[in-house]
Amino acid sequence: MKFYFSAKQIPQLRDLPLRERMIALENAALKMTVPERSLLNVLKLLIIVPVFVFILQASENWIALLWAFLVFLLYPLFIKPLQFSLSAKYLPKEVVQDE
Repeated sequence: MKFYFSAKQIPQLRDLPLRERMIALENAALKMTVPERSLLNVLKLLIIVPVFVFILQASENWIALLWAFLVFLLYPLFIKPLQFSLSAKYLPKEVVQDE
């Protein structure tokens, strides 16, 4: 499985405008299998739950808010490439641009 860090890197979507790339990826994401969706959702939870744990610790240690912010910033760095890579195999070989 090849990792794509941007929707523009996916060969089928390279020449499309942003809005159409996102629509095509959304339609491809709907075709993902249950284990793929479950894996993606579990990984999302593994990133989001520590944010709330750090926020709860903020009453005792204010630096925990900085850690929560840092973990929250890492969310798209891990989830989006995985989501793009899992969805890319469900894209048609050629995506037509709407006029």
